[in-house]
Amino acid sequence: MPTSSSSELDLPHLPETPDITGAYPRLTDEQIALLTPYGERKQLARGSVLFREGDLDRGLFVVLDGSVRVVHEEDPHEASRVIAVHGRGRFVGDLSMLTGQAVYVTAVAQTDVEVVETPFDRLRDAVADSPALGDLILRAFILRRNIHVDAGVGLRIIGSRYSADARRLRDFASRNRVPYRWEDLDDDPNAERTLRSLGIPPDQTPVMIWKGRTVLRNPGNAELAEVLGLRENAPPRFTHDILIVGAGPAGLAAAVTAASEGLSTIVLDGIATGGQAGTSSQIENYLGFPAGISGAELADRGVVQARKFGAAFKVPGEAESLERADGHFIVGLTGGDRVEAHAVVLATGVRYRRLEIPGMRRLEGSSVFYAATEFEARLCRGDPVTVVGGGNSAGQAALFLARSATIVNLVIRHDDLNRDMSRYLAGRIADNPRVRVWSTCEVCELRGGSRLEEVTVQDGKTDERRHLSTAALFVLIGSEPYTAWLSDEIALDRRGFVLTGAGDATTFQTSSTGVFAAGDVRSGSVKRVASAVGEGAVAARFVYDYLVKTGRR
Repeated sequence: MPTSSSSELDLPHLPETPDITGAYPRLTDEQIALLTPYGERKQLARGSVLFREGDLDRGLFVVLDGSVRVVHEEDPHEASRVIAVHGRGRFVGDLSMLTGQAVYVTAVAQTDVEVVETPFDRLRDAVADSPALGDLILRAFILRRNIHVDAGVGLRIIGSRYSADARRLRDFASRNRVPYRWEDLDDDPNAERTLRSLGIPPDQTPVMIWKGRTVLRNPGNAELAEVLGLRENAPPRFTHDILIVGAGPAGLAAAVTAASEGLSTIVLDGIATGGQAGTSSQIENYLGFPAGISGAELADRGVVQARKFGAAFKVPGEAESLERADGHFIVGLTGGDRVEAHAVVLATGVRYRRLEIPGMRRLEGSSVFYAATEFEARLCRGDPVTVVGGGNSAGQAALFLARSATIVNLVIRHDDLNRDMSRYLAGRIADNPRVRVWSTCEVCELRGGSRLEEVTVQDGKTDERRHLSTAALFVLIGSEPYTAWLSDEIALDRRGFVLTGAGDATTFQTSSTGVFAAGDVRSGSVKRVASAVGEGAVAARFVYDYLVKTGRR
Protein backbone atom coordinates (compact mmCIF):
# COMPACT_ATOMS: atom_id res chain seq x y z
CA MET A 1 0.00 0.00 0.00
CA PRO A 2 1.23 3.53 -0.70
CA THR A 3 2.50 5.35 2.37
CA SER A 4 2.77 8.98 3.33
CA SER A 5 6.05 10.81 3.45
CA SER A 6 6.00 13.90 5.66
CA SER A 7 9.09 15.28 3.95
CA GLU A 8 7.13 15.49 0.69
CA LEU A 9 4.13 17.35 2.17
CA ASP A 10 5.74 20.80 2.15
CA LEU A 11 6.87 20.66 -1.48
CA PRO A 12 5.39 23.49 -3.55
CA HIS A 13 2.86 22.70 -6.26
CA LEU A 14 4.40 22.43 -9.73
CA PRO A 15 2.67 22.57 -13.12
CA GLU A 16 2.27 19.50 -15.29
CA THR A 17 5.26 18.58 -17.44
CA PRO A 18 4.53 19.22 -21.15
CA ASP A 19 4.74 16.22 -23.47
CA ILE A 20 7.06 17.19 -26.31
CA THR A 21 8.50 13.77 -27.19
CA GLY A 22 5.67 11.29 -26.66
CA ALA A 23 7.05 10.16 -23.31
CA TYR A 24 4.05 11.51 -21.39
CA PRO A 25 0.92 10.89 -23.48
CA ARG A 26 -2.53 11.58 -22.09
CA LEU A 27 -4.94 8.66 -22.25
CA THR A 28 -8.41 9.15 -23.63
CA ASP A 29 -11.48 8.19 -21.60
CA GLU A 30 -11.81 5.11 -23.83
CA GLN A 31 -8.23 4.03 -23.14
CA ILE A 32 -8.67 4.56 -19.40
CA ALA A 33 -11.80 2.41 -19.60
CA LEU A 34 -9.72 -0.37 -21.19
CA LEU A 35 -7.27 -0.35 -18.27
CA THR A 36 -9.78 0.07 -15.46
CA PRO A 37 -11.03 -3.58 -15.34
CA TYR A 38 -7.45 -4.71 -14.66
CA GLY A 39 -6.89 -2.33 -11.77
CA GLU A 40 -8.38 -0.75 -8.68
CA ARG A 41 -9.57 2.82 -8.12
CA LYS A 42 -7.92 4.46 -5.11
CA GLN A 43 -8.10 7.77 -3.28
CA LEU A 44 -4.66 8.87 -2.03
CA ALA A 45 -3.85 11.79 0.24
CA ARG A 46 -1.36 14.47 -0.70
CA GLY A 47 2.15 13.25 0.08
CA SER A 48 1.35 9.55 -0.41
CA VAL A 49 4.10 7.57 -2.11
CA LEU A 50 2.82 5.53 -5.05
CA PHE A 51 6.14 3.74 -5.47
CA ARG A 52 9.69 4.38 -4.37
CA GLU A 53 13.05 4.06 -6.06
CA GLY A 54 14.24 0.47 -5.75
CA ASP A 55 10.77 -1.11 -5.50
CA LEU A 56 10.20 -4.32 -7.46
CA ASP A 57 7.12 -5.59 -9.30
CA ARG A 58 5.25 -2.30 -9.05
CA GLY A 59 2.18 -1.50 -11.10
CA LEU A 60 1.09 1.38 -13.31
CA PHE A 61 -1.00 4.30 -12.02
CA VAL A 62 -3.43 6.28 -14.16
CA VAL A 63 -4.26 9.70 -12.72
CA LEU A 64 -8.02 10.37 -12.72
CA ASP A 65 -7.90 13.54 -10.62
CA GLY A 66 -5.17 15.65 -9.04
CA SER A 67 -1.47 15.45 -9.87
CA VAL A 68 1.48 13.15 -9.16
CA ARG A 69 5.11 14.18 -8.98
CA VAL A 70 7.93 11.89 -10.16
CA VAL A 71 11.21 12.60 -8.39
CA HIS A 72 14.71 11.24 -8.02
CA GLU A 73 15.89 10.88 -4.43
CA GLU A 74 19.62 11.39 -4.91
CA ASP A 75 20.50 11.88 -1.25
CA PRO A 76 18.31 11.25 1.83
CA HIS A 77 19.64 14.51 3.32
CA GLU A 78 18.84 16.65 0.28
CA ALA A 79 15.66 17.71 -1.52
CA SER A 80 14.43 15.36 -4.24
CA ARG A 81 14.98 16.33 -7.88
CA VAL A 82 11.75 16.64 -9.87
CA ILE A 83 11.69 14.65 -13.12
CA ALA A 84 8.06 15.10 -14.21
CA VAL A 85 4.58 16.06 -12.99
CA HIS A 86 1.52 14.18 -14.25
CA GLY A 87 -2.10 15.36 -14.23
CA ARG A 88 -5.41 13.86 -15.26
CA GLY A 89 -5.21 11.17 -17.94
CA ARG A 90 -1.47 10.63 -17.57
CA PHE A 91 -0.04 7.27 -16.48
CA VAL A 92 2.78 7.08 -13.95
CA GLY A 93 5.51 4.45 -14.29
CA ASP A 94 8.48 3.42 -16.38
CA LEU A 95 9.85 0.39 -18.22
CA SER A 96 10.32 -1.52 -14.97
CA MET A 97 6.53 -1.87 -14.73
CA LEU A 98 6.70 -4.28 -17.68
CA THR A 99 9.87 -6.12 -16.67
CA GLY A 100 9.43 -6.45 -12.91
CA GLN A 101 12.83 -4.92 -12.23
CA ALA A 102 13.62 -2.15 -9.79
CA VAL A 103 12.21 1.30 -10.53
CA TYR A 104 14.65 4.20 -10.66
CA VAL A 105 12.36 7.02 -9.56
CA THR A 106 9.84 7.79 -6.81
CA ALA A 107 6.24 8.89 -7.42
CA VAL A 108 4.48 11.10 -4.85
CA ALA A 109 0.95 12.52 -4.80
CA GLN A 110 1.43 16.26 -5.23
CA THR A 111 -2.24 16.82 -4.32
CA ASP A 112 -5.01 14.60 -3.09
CA VAL A 113 -5.44 12.26 -6.04
CA GLU A 114 -7.69 9.61 -7.46
CA VAL A 115 -5.90 6.91 -9.45
CA VAL A 116 -6.41 3.53 -11.05
CA GLU A 117 -3.63 1.19 -9.98
CA THR A 118 -2.99 -1.71 -12.36
CA PRO A 119 -0.80 -4.27 -10.53
CA PHE A 120 2.30 -5.62 -12.20
CA ASP A 121 0.87 -9.10 -12.76
CA ARG A 122 -2.28 -7.64 -14.37
CA LEU A 123 -0.56 -5.02 -16.50
CA ARG A 124 0.84 -7.67 -18.82
CA ASP A 125 -2.69 -8.99 -19.41
CA ALA A 126 -3.96 -5.49 -20.15
CA VAL A 127 -1.15 -4.85 -22.63
CA ALA A 128 -1.74 -8.21 -24.33
CA ASP A 129 -5.50 -7.70 -24.62
CA SER A 130 -5.19 -4.21 -26.13
CA PRO A 131 -2.17 -4.16 -28.48
CA ALA A 132 -2.59 -0.50 -29.54
CA LEU A 133 -2.74 0.69 -25.94
CA GLY A 134 0.10 -1.64 -25.02
CA ASP A 135 2.32 -0.23 -27.76
CA LEU A 136 1.56 3.33 -26.63
CA ILE A 137 2.55 2.47 -23.05
CA LEU A 138 5.68 0.60 -24.12
CA ARG A 139 6.84 3.41 -26.39
CA ALA A 140 6.30 5.98 -23.64
CA PHE A 141 8.22 3.83 -21.14
CA ILE A 142 11.17 3.47 -23.52
CA LEU A 143 11.25 7.23 -24.11
CA ARG A 144 11.07 7.85 -20.36
CA ARG A 145 14.01 5.53 -19.81
CA ASN A 146 15.99 7.59 -22.32
CA ILE A 147 15.04 10.77 -20.44
CA HIS A 148 16.18 9.18 -17.18
CA VAL A 149 19.50 8.16 -18.75
CA ASP A 150 20.12 11.70 -19.99
CA ALA A 151 19.14 13.16 -16.61
CA GLY A 152 21.51 10.91 -14.66
CA VAL A 153 18.65 9.32 -12.73
CA GLY A 154 19.29 6.05 -10.95
CA LEU A 155 22.72 4.86 -9.87
CA ARG A 156 25.68 6.99 -8.92
CA ILE A 157 28.99 5.57 -10.08
CA ILE A 158 32.13 7.27 -8.75
CA GLY A 159 35.57 6.47 -10.11
CA SER A 160 38.32 7.38 -12.49
CA ARG A 161 37.65 7.50 -16.22
CA TYR A 162 40.93 5.62 -16.65
CA SER A 163 39.86 2.71 -14.41
CA ALA A 164 39.04 -0.51 -16.24
CA ASP A 165 36.62 -1.50 -13.44
CA ALA A 166 34.83 1.85 -13.61
CA ARG A 167 34.43 1.39 -17.32
CA ARG A 168 33.16 -2.18 -16.75
CA LEU A 169 30.44 -0.95 -14.39
CA ARG A 170 29.43 1.90 -16.68
CA ASP A 171 29.37 -0.42 -19.67
CA PHE A 172 27.27 -2.98 -17.79
CA ALA A 173 24.77 -0.31 -16.75
CA SER A 174 24.64 1.13 -20.26
CA ARG A 175 24.21 -2.24 -21.99
CA ASN A 176 21.36 -3.10 -19.60
CA ARG A 177 19.73 0.30 -20.14
CA VAL A 178 20.17 1.18 -16.45
CA PRO A 179 20.18 4.97 -15.93
CA TYR A 180 23.10 6.27 -13.90
CA ARG A 181 25.05 9.39 -13.02
CA TRP A 182 28.81 9.29 -13.53
CA GLU A 183 31.10 11.26 -11.19
CA ASP A 184 34.69 11.42 -12.38
CA LEU A 185 37.38 11.61 -9.71
CA ASP A 186 39.75 13.16 -12.22
CA ASP A 187 37.78 16.35 -12.83
CA ASP A 188 34.80 16.49 -10.43
CA PRO A 189 35.64 17.84 -6.95
CA ASN A 190 32.22 16.73 -5.68
CA ALA A 191 33.20 13.12 -6.36
CA GLU A 192 36.21 13.41 -4.07
CA ARG A 193 34.12 15.08 -1.35
CA THR A 194 31.55 12.28 -1.56
CA LEU A 195 34.24 9.63 -1.06
CA ARG A 196 35.66 11.49 1.94
CA SER A 197 32.20 11.76 3.51
CA LEU A 198 31.79 8.00 3.10
CA GLY A 199 35.27 7.28 4.43
CA ILE A 200 36.29 5.48 1.23
CA PRO A 201 39.90 5.83 0.02
CA PRO A 202 40.50 6.29 -3.73
CA ASP A 203 42.11 2.85 -4.02
CA GLN A 204 38.74 1.25 -3.19
CA THR A 205 36.98 2.80 -6.16
CA PRO A 206 34.96 2.57 -8.30
CA VAL A 207 32.04 2.97 -5.92
CA MET A 208 28.36 2.48 -6.71
CA ILE A 209 25.70 4.27 -4.66
CA TRP A 210 22.10 3.05 -4.93
CA LYS A 211 19.10 4.91 -3.46
CA GLY A 212 21.50 7.26 -1.66
CA ARG A 213 22.13 4.61 1.00
CA THR A 214 23.52 1.36 -0.41
CA VAL A 215 27.24 1.67 -1.14
CA LEU A 216 29.13 -1.02 -3.06
CA ARG A 217 32.89 -0.89 -3.49
CA ASN A 218 33.94 -2.15 -6.92
CA PRO A 219 31.10 -4.71 -7.20
CA GLY A 220 31.10 -7.49 -9.76
CA ASN A 221 28.48 -7.48 -12.50
CA ALA A 222 26.47 -10.22 -10.80
CA GLU A 223 26.44 -8.35 -7.48
CA LEU A 224 25.36 -5.15 -9.21
CA ALA A 225 22.59 -6.98 -11.07
CA GLU A 226 21.37 -8.50 -7.78
CA VAL A 227 21.13 -5.11 -6.09
CA LEU A 228 19.30 -3.55 -9.04
CA GLY A 229 16.82 -6.38 -9.36
CA LEU A 230 18.04 -7.28 -12.84
CA ARG A 231 18.38 -10.96 -11.98
CA GLU A 232 15.15 -12.87 -11.65
CA ASN A 233 14.62 -16.24 -10.07
CA ALA A 234 14.01 -18.95 -12.64
CA PRO A 235 10.65 -20.73 -12.39
CA PRO A 236 10.69 -23.50 -9.75
CA ARG A 237 11.08 -26.46 -12.08
CA PHE A 238 13.82 -29.04 -12.45
CA THR A 239 14.17 -29.10 -16.23
CA HIS A 240 13.00 -26.45 -18.71
CA ASP A 241 11.66 -27.34 -22.12
CA ILE A 242 14.13 -25.03 -23.86
CA LEU A 243 17.26 -23.20 -22.78
CA ILE A 244 18.43 -20.38 -25.04
CA VAL A 245 22.05 -19.31 -24.64
CA GLY A 246 22.41 -15.72 -25.82
CA ALA A 247 19.89 -12.85 -25.72
CA GLY A 248 20.67 -11.12 -29.00
CA PRO A 249 18.14 -10.90 -31.85
CA ALA A 250 18.25 -14.66 -32.53
CA GLY A 251 17.89 -15.57 -28.86
CA LEU A 252 15.07 -13.11 -28.24
CA ALA A 253 13.17 -14.31 -31.31
CA ALA A 254 13.59 -17.91 -30.19
CA ALA A 255 12.33 -16.97 -26.73
CA VAL A 256 9.23 -15.22 -28.07
CA THR A 257 8.38 -18.13 -30.38
CA ALA A 258 9.07 -20.88 -27.85
CA ALA A 259 7.21 -19.21 -24.99
CA SER A 260 4.23 -18.37 -27.22
CA GLU A 261 4.05 -22.09 -28.13
CA GLY A 262 3.72 -22.92 -24.44
CA LEU A 263 7.28 -24.15 -23.88
CA SER A 264 8.89 -23.38 -20.53
CA THR A 265 11.66 -21.08 -21.69
CA ILE A 266 14.75 -19.62 -20.04
CA VAL A 267 17.30 -17.30 -21.66
CA LEU A 268 20.90 -16.75 -20.55
CA ASP A 269 23.28 -13.94 -21.44
CA GLY A 270 26.62 -13.05 -19.91
CA ILE A 271 26.21 -9.27 -20.17
CA ALA A 272 22.85 -7.91 -21.32
CA THR A 273 19.85 -8.54 -23.51
CA GLY A 274 20.18 -7.30 -27.07
CA GLY A 275 23.61 -8.72 -27.88
CA GLN A 276 25.80 -6.70 -30.21
CA ALA A 277 22.70 -5.43 -32.00
CA GLY A 278 21.72 -3.79 -28.71
CA THR A 279 24.73 -1.49 -29.02
CA SER A 280 23.72 -0.20 -32.46
CA SER A 281 22.68 3.45 -32.45
CA GLN A 282 20.36 2.98 -35.43
CA ILE A 283 19.22 -0.06 -37.43
CA GLU A 284 17.79 1.30 -40.67
CA ASN A 285 17.30 -1.86 -42.74
CA TYR A 286 15.01 -3.78 -40.37
CA LEU A 287 11.56 -4.53 -41.78
CA GLY A 288 8.75 -2.43 -40.36
CA PHE A 289 10.83 0.50 -39.12
CA PRO A 290 11.30 2.84 -42.09
CA ALA A 291 12.74 5.57 -39.85
CA GLY A 292 15.07 3.07 -38.20
CA ILE A 293 15.15 1.76 -34.64
CA SER A 294 17.93 1.69 -32.08
CA GLY A 295 19.27 -1.67 -31.02
CA ALA A 296 18.39 -0.89 -27.41
CA GLU A 297 14.72 -0.24 -28.22
CA LEU A 298 14.52 -3.38 -30.36
CA ALA A 299 15.95 -5.38 -27.47
CA ASP A 300 13.61 -3.83 -24.89
CA ARG A 301 10.59 -4.60 -27.06
CA GLY A 302 11.77 -8.18 -27.55
CA VAL A 303 12.30 -8.75 -23.83
CA VAL A 304 8.87 -7.38 -22.91
CA GLN A 305 7.29 -9.53 -25.61
CA ALA A 306 9.08 -12.70 -24.48
CA ARG A 307 8.21 -12.08 -20.82
CA LYS A 308 4.58 -11.52 -21.79
CA PHE A 309 4.46 -15.16 -22.91
CA GLY A 310 6.22 -16.38 -19.76
CA ALA A 311 9.91 -16.58 -20.76
CA ALA A 312 12.42 -16.16 -17.93
CA PHE A 313 15.80 -14.42 -18.19
CA LYS A 314 19.01 -14.95 -16.27
CA VAL A 315 21.28 -11.93 -16.91
CA PRO A 316 24.14 -11.92 -16.25
CA GLY A 317 24.42 -15.63 -16.71
CA GLU A 318 27.49 -16.66 -18.67
CA ALA A 319 27.57 -20.23 -19.96
CA GLU A 320 30.87 -22.04 -19.58
CA SER A 321 30.02 -25.71 -20.15
CA LEU A 322 27.48 -27.94 -21.90
CA GLU A 323 26.90 -31.58 -21.08
CA ARG A 324 24.24 -34.23 -21.59
CA ALA A 325 22.89 -36.18 -18.62
CA ASP A 326 19.91 -38.53 -18.27
CA GLY A 327 18.42 -37.55 -21.61
CA HIS A 328 18.58 -33.77 -21.11
CA PHE A 329 21.20 -31.03 -21.08
CA ILE A 330 22.99 -29.17 -18.31
CA VAL A 331 24.61 -25.79 -18.91
CA GLY A 332 27.10 -24.74 -16.26
CA LEU A 333 27.43 -21.02 -15.54
CA THR A 334 30.32 -18.93 -14.34
CA GLY A 335 29.93 -18.83 -10.57
CA GLY A 336 28.71 -22.40 -10.22
CA ASP A 337 25.01 -22.24 -11.13
CA ARG A 338 23.53 -24.89 -13.43
CA VAL A 339 20.50 -24.75 -15.69
CA GLU A 340 18.84 -27.87 -17.13
CA ALA A 341 16.67 -28.26 -20.21
CA HIS A 342 15.37 -30.86 -22.65
CA ALA A 343 16.67 -28.84 -25.62
CA VAL A 344 19.19 -26.06 -26.15
CA VAL A 345 19.39 -23.26 -28.72
CA LEU A 346 22.84 -21.77 -29.16
CA ALA A 347 22.43 -18.09 -30.02
CA THR A 348 25.66 -16.79 -28.53
CA GLY A 349 26.49 -14.65 -31.53
CA VAL A 350 29.96 -13.30 -32.04
CA ARG A 351 32.47 -11.11 -30.25
CA TYR A 352 34.50 -8.37 -31.81
CA ARG A 353 38.07 -8.99 -32.88
CA ARG A 354 40.88 -7.10 -31.16
CA LEU A 355 43.86 -5.33 -32.63
CA GLU A 356 47.22 -6.69 -31.52
CA ILE A 357 49.37 -3.57 -31.79
CA PRO A 358 51.78 -1.69 -29.50
CA GLY A 359 49.96 0.22 -26.75
CA MET A 360 46.73 -1.77 -27.05
CA ARG A 361 46.94 -3.79 -23.85
CA ARG A 362 47.95 -0.76 -21.78
CA LEU A 363 45.21 1.56 -23.08
CA GLU A 364 42.43 -0.89 -23.90
CA GLY A 365 40.76 -0.63 -20.51
CA SER A 366 40.38 3.14 -20.63
CA SER A 367 40.26 4.28 -24.25
CA VAL A 368 39.41 1.42 -26.65
CA PHE A 369 35.80 0.47 -27.43
CA TYR A 370 34.05 -2.22 -29.46
CA ALA A 371 30.66 -0.50 -29.76
CA ALA A 372 29.39 3.04 -30.18
CA THR A 373 26.39 3.71 -27.93
CA GLU A 374 25.26 6.76 -25.96
CA PHE A 375 27.60 5.60 -23.19
CA GLU A 376 30.70 5.82 -25.38
CA ALA A 377 29.53 8.99 -27.10
CA ARG A 378 29.25 10.78 -23.74
CA LEU A 379 32.77 9.71 -22.83
CA CYS A 380 34.35 11.35 -25.88
CA ARG A 381 32.04 14.32 -26.43
CA GLY A 382 34.00 17.24 -27.88
CA ASP A 383 37.08 15.11 -28.61
CA PRO A 384 38.57 13.61 -31.80
CA VAL A 385 38.02 9.87 -32.19
CA THR A 386 39.14 7.11 -34.56
CA VAL A 387 37.03 4.26 -35.93
CA VAL A 388 38.69 1.21 -37.49
CA GLY A 389 36.67 -0.89 -39.94
CA GLY A 390 34.97 -0.77 -43.31
CA GLY A 391 31.67 -2.55 -42.67
CA ASN A 392 28.21 -1.34 -41.72
CA SER A 393 28.94 -1.37 -38.00
CA ALA A 394 31.92 0.93 -38.49
CA GLY A 395 29.93 3.21 -40.79
CA GLN A 396 27.03 3.51 -38.36
CA ALA A 397 29.47 4.19 -35.51
CA ALA A 398 31.29 6.90 -37.46
CA LEU A 399 28.08 8.76 -38.29
CA PHE A 400 26.74 8.42 -34.76
CA LEU A 401 29.96 9.65 -33.14
CA ALA A 402 30.19 12.56 -35.59
CA ARG A 403 27.22 14.12 -33.78
CA SER A 404 29.32 14.80 -30.68
CA ALA A 405 33.01 14.33 -31.58
CA THR A 406 35.05 17.13 -33.15
CA ILE A 407 36.35 14.80 -35.88
CA VAL A 408 35.95 11.11 -36.68
CA ASN A 409 38.86 9.41 -38.43
CA LEU A 410 37.57 6.33 -40.26
CA VAL A 411 40.42 3.96 -41.09
CA ILE A 412 39.90 1.24 -43.73
CA ARG A 413 42.43 -1.19 -45.20
CA HIS A 414 41.26 -0.89 -48.82
CA ASP A 415 40.40 2.01 -51.14
CA ASP A 416 36.67 1.44 -51.75
CA LEU A 417 34.24 2.38 -48.99
CA ASN A 418 31.40 0.77 -50.96
CA ARG A 419 33.08 -2.65 -50.97
CA ASP A 420 31.84 -3.84 -47.56
CA MET A 421 29.49 -1.04 -46.52
CA SER A 422 25.90 -0.39 -47.60
CA ARG A 423 25.78 2.33 -50.22
CA TYR A 424 23.48 4.59 -48.20
CA LEU A 425 26.00 4.60 -45.33
CA ALA A 426 28.98 5.21 -47.59
CA GLY A 427 27.16 8.13 -49.20
CA ARG A 428 26.36 9.73 -45.85
CA ILE A 429 29.95 9.36 -44.71
CA ALA A 430 31.23 11.03 -47.88
CA ASP A 431 28.87 13.95 -47.27
CA ASN A 432 29.67 14.38 -43.56
CA PRO A 433 32.31 17.08 -42.95
CA ARG A 434 33.20 15.63 -39.55
CA VAL A 435 34.19 12.22 -40.90
CA ARG A 436 37.56 11.82 -42.57
CA VAL A 437 38.23 8.55 -44.36
CA TRP A 438 41.79 7.17 -44.33
CA SER A 439 41.83 4.65 -47.19
CA THR A 440 44.40 1.83 -47.59
CA CYS A 441 45.56 2.50 -44.02
CA GLU A 442 45.95 0.58 -40.78
CA VAL A 443 46.28 1.67 -37.16
CA CYS A 444 49.66 0.35 -36.06
CA GLU A 445 50.27 1.93 -32.64
CA LEU A 446 48.49 3.65 -29.76
CA ARG A 447 50.18 6.40 -27.78
CA GLY A 448 49.41 8.10 -24.50
CA GLY A 449 50.00 8.01 -20.76
CA SER A 450 47.01 7.03 -18.62
CA ARG A 451 44.72 7.67 -21.58
CA LEU A 452 44.89 7.53 -25.36
CA GLU A 453 46.27 10.70 -26.94
CA GLU A 454 47.01 9.69 -30.52
CA VAL A 455 47.01 6.78 -32.92
CA THR A 456 49.64 6.04 -35.53
CA VAL A 457 48.22 5.25 -38.97
CA GLN A 458 50.34 3.61 -41.67
CA ASP A 459 49.52 3.89 -45.38
CA GLY A 460 49.52 0.44 -46.98
CA LYS A 461 50.76 1.79 -50.33
CA THR A 462 53.46 4.26 -49.32
CA ASP A 463 54.31 3.03 -45.78
CA GLU A 464 53.99 6.64 -44.68
CA ARG A 465 53.02 7.05 -41.02
CA ARG A 466 50.80 9.78 -39.59
CA HIS A 467 49.98 10.56 -35.98
CA LEU A 468 46.29 11.42 -35.45
CA SER A 469 45.14 13.16 -32.29
CA THR A 470 42.57 10.77 -30.74
CA ALA A 471 40.85 10.46 -27.37
CA ALA A 472 39.11 7.15 -28.11
CA LEU A 473 39.56 4.25 -30.53
CA PHE A 474 36.60 2.23 -31.81
CA VAL A 475 37.60 -1.16 -33.19
CA LEU A 476 34.95 -2.65 -35.49
CA ILE A 477 36.95 -5.04 -37.67
CA GLY A 478 34.75 -8.09 -37.73
CA SER A 479 34.05 -10.74 -35.20
CA GLU A 480 34.72 -14.23 -33.93
CA PRO A 481 32.12 -16.79 -32.79
CA TYR A 482 31.61 -17.22 -29.07
CA THR A 483 31.98 -20.99 -28.99
CA ALA A 484 35.12 -21.70 -26.95
CA TRP A 485 32.96 -22.86 -24.02
CA LEU A 486 31.23 -25.63 -25.96
CA SER A 487 32.06 -29.26 -25.40
CA ASP A 488 33.86 -31.28 -28.06
CA GLU A 489 30.64 -33.03 -29.07
CA ILE A 490 29.44 -29.87 -30.88
CA ALA A 491 31.03 -29.79 -34.33
CA LEU A 492 32.50 -26.45 -35.42
CA ASP A 493 33.85 -25.26 -38.75
CA ARG A 494 37.47 -24.21 -39.15
CA ARG A 495 36.67 -20.67 -38.00
CA GLY A 496 34.83 -21.84 -34.87
CA PHE A 497 31.23 -21.33 -36.04
CA VAL A 498 28.68 -24.03 -35.17
CA LEU A 499 27.96 -26.51 -37.96
CA THR A 500 24.29 -27.37 -38.44
CA GLY A 501 22.19 -29.61 -40.64
CA ALA A 502 23.03 -32.84 -38.87
CA GLY A 503 20.78 -35.89 -38.98
CA ASP A 504 17.18 -35.77 -40.15
CA ALA A 505 16.16 -32.77 -38.07
CA THR A 506 16.64 -29.39 -39.70
CA THR A 507 19.19 -26.99 -41.01
CA PHE A 508 19.46 -25.67 -37.45
CA GLN A 509 20.30 -28.84 -35.53
CA THR A 510 23.93 -29.31 -34.51
CA SER A 511 25.93 -32.52 -34.38
CA SER A 512 24.38 -33.14 -30.95
CA THR A 513 20.72 -34.17 -31.17
CA GLY A 514 18.59 -31.73 -29.21
CA VAL A 515 21.05 -28.85 -29.54
CA PHE A 516 20.22 -26.25 -32.17
CA ALA A 517 22.01 -23.10 -33.35
CA ALA A 518 20.68 -19.84 -34.79
CA GLY A 519 21.95 -16.43 -35.75
CA ASP A 520 25.51 -15.22 -36.17
CA VAL A 521 27.07 -18.16 -34.31
CA ARG A 522 25.76 -20.62 -36.92
CA SER A 523 28.11 -21.51 -39.76
CA GLY A 524 26.81 -20.15 -43.04
CA SER A 525 24.32 -17.72 -41.54
CA VAL A 526 23.76 -14.23 -42.95
CA LYS A 527 25.16 -11.81 -40.39
CA ARG A 528 22.20 -9.42 -40.25
CA VAL A 529 19.65 -8.62 -37.55
CA ALA A 530 16.66 -9.58 -39.67
CA SER A 531 18.22 -12.92 -40.58
CA ALA A 532 19.07 -13.68 -36.95
CA VAL A 533 15.48 -12.95 -35.89
CA GLY A 534 14.14 -15.30 -38.55
CA GLU A 535 16.57 -18.08 -37.65
CA GLY A 536 15.77 -17.80 -33.94
CA ALA A 537 12.04 -18.12 -34.58
CA VAL A 538 12.43 -21.09 -36.91
CA ALA A 539 14.91 -22.85 -34.60
CA ALA A 540 12.44 -22.58 -31.72
CA ARG A 541 9.72 -24.13 -33.86
CA PHE A 542 12.00 -27.06 -34.68
CA VAL A 543 12.71 -27.45 -30.97
CA TYR A 544 8.97 -27.82 -30.43
CA ASP A 545 8.83 -30.55 -33.10
CA TYR A 546 11.85 -32.27 -31.50
CA LEU A 547 10.17 -32.29 -28.09
CA VAL A 548 7.00 -33.75 -29.59
CA LYS A 549 8.96 -36.42 -31.44
CA THR A 550 10.86 -37.45 -28.30
CA GLY A 551 7.69 -37.60 -26.20
CA ARG A 552 8.40 -34.56 -24.05
CA ARG A 553 5.33 -32.66 -25.28
